[in-house]
Amino acid sequence: MAADKKSYHKLALALGLLAAGGMLSAQAQADRLADIKAAGVVKVATFDANPPFGSIDAKTHDIVGYDVDFANALAKALGVKLELVATNPANRIPLLQSGKADLIVADITITPERAQAIDFSTPYFVTGQQFLVPATSSDKLDEYSRARIGAVKGTTGEQALHQRFPQSRVLSYDDIPLALTALRNGNVQAITQDSPILAGLLAQAPDKANFKILPDLLSKEEIGVGVKKGETALLKAVNDELVNLEKTGQAAKIYDVWFGPQTASPQPRGFKIEAQ
Repeated sequence: MAADKKSYHKLALALGLLAAGGMLSAQAQADRLADIKAAGVVKVATFDANPPFGSIDAKTHDIVGYDVDFANALAKALGVKLELVATNPANRIPLLQSGKADLIVADITITPERAQAIDFSTPYFVTGQQFLVPATSSDKLDEYSRARIGAVKGTTGEQALHQRFPQSRVLSYDDIPLALTALRNGNVQAITQDSPILAGLLAQAPDKANFKILPDLLSKEEIGVGVKKGETALLKAVNDELVNLEKTGQAAKIYDVWFGPQTASPQPRGFKIEAQ
């Protein structure tokens, strides 16, 4: 009996040490902020074909956009250089989880499903899902409940279509320019995306008179910065800077650059970045 008791205590001690070691290991792994500062660079996944959030500037060939300006502000607050990692909607989360990106700043909507895979910052942009259709088509959203509708692969727009219009035929594309080409060709009767993206897309289209954006919203979208699960220090640093950008007025200035009165697709700013 005494021997059994001694063995039990040894086993309990061994298990306790293993558990403590596991906790220390987890803490050591979950310190991306320290790694970023040690490396002197933060790698941010962002779009290069999704204006005005991120696209290639024709003159400089750099990626520019609303998301890029926020990525620059975050890098500055962290005291490191910014390295942009071009992505599309389907690759955003895999890039973060694989360590090829430290943050996602790529028009990624906060959803319960995605929140199981990654953590999100407080929203830094709030928008809605709309339809772009031929100018001669119906203005009523429900008229498209059985239509062929184009969406960008891996987006919430794709999911929202299946939920709102289960009898529609959803065709998925790698990016929004490809979806617009499908609309031009008549392969789809409508395409859906966040309203500012559609407005920016339409403003740049040489045949913009042939299309219109429907006024009704398919869904409301809150956009956040994606952070790998368990990186609490990095997430806090991101949230602190986003709230600071709102307080200093810098967030509103960034908005005006891409959505203000002087832009090709002006939209009023109906939100503020707030701590959650």
